[in-house]
Amino acid sequence: MATIDDVAKRAGVSASTVSYALSGKRPISAETRRRVERAIKALDYRPHAGARALASSRTEVVGLLAPLRSGVDVNVIMQFVAGVVTGASERGYDVLLLTQDDRSNISRVASASMVDALVVMDIEADDPRLPALRALRQPVVLIGLPADPHGLTCIDLDFTSAGHVAARHLLERGHTRLALLGSPPEVVERHTTYAERMNHGFTAACAAAGAKALLQPTAATVAGANASVDAVLEQMPDVTGIVVHNEVALPHVLARLRWHGRAVPDDVSVVALCPENTAVSLPEPVTSVDLPAETIGRLAADMVITGIDGGQPLEVRLLSPTLTDRGSTRAVAPGEDPTP
Repeated sequence: MATIDDVAKRAGVSASTVSYALSGKRPISAETRRRVERAIKALDYRPHAGARALASSRTEVVGLLAPLRSGVDVNVIMQFVAGVVTGASERGYDVLLLTQDDRSNISRVASASMVDALVVMDIEADDPRLPALRALRQPVVLIGLPADPHGLTCIDLDFTSAGHVAARHLLERGHTRLALLGSPPEVVERHTTYAERMNHGFTAACAAAGAKALLQPTAATVAGANASVDAVLEQMPDVTGIVVHNEVALPHVLARLRWHGRAVPDDVSVVALCPENTAVSLPEPVTSVDLPAETIGRLAADMVITGIDGGQPLEVRLLSPTLTDRGSTRAVAPGEDPTP
């Protein structure tokens, strides 16, 4: 395996000049750089990542903290991960995936200079990781929005607006009795902010229109979906509009409604908040507010890498929601009896 000394000898320069050509820490002439590049190519020289990091004070690695907690949809998490990896790759960076839900993991990775920056997912309202993240010298971008985002850069879907948009779609079609089958109970109990913001937007829209609203946390299982549909129909038997914010439960919710004899959209209208591929992959595609997970991941990578060079100001960037009508909702006439 070729060494830096081999490259230097072939190019007719010193080893330090080869190092400067690789790191860019000092200017060298165009001709010298070309000789070094030709020698590197001829010898198939691959600089050791650790040595390159020491020379440049950079690892060219972004850390992605994506804890695999109970209640999260791994398929959606992986869409975020794919976005971060793609966005980082486009900027010449690799990604180190960290899945342990441990605050000490943040300090260990950062203090050991394993990464140049950190992207953090699954943010809680009063997230216990925030003090450690604010203290890091490396740039940090949160995919999510804590209750107090000061000193941090955040990006996410505007879930408050998403809840409002989903409810308004039904309210504008005459629905006055709405239910939200939301995130799993453990996600709600952790005060994960995307769930709280979605719930707030939904209930606020219903309250402003004078409509009845029911919030029903829903476990991401067949049994959980069945139990939530049963609970909604028991508490609000005249429900005409349902919003589902639970990608795993969504197909089972639709199946349970059919089991109860509630046809979509004739008896009950359904709007989902989920990635587009989830909404269109069902036997009968559903009207949905898109969760652009991969796009958010790519933007998070771009923001945090820009921050490595000092070009990213602290900001909170919330993407506006987009609703696509796929025919799973209909207008309700005043006084219409929704029960089959």
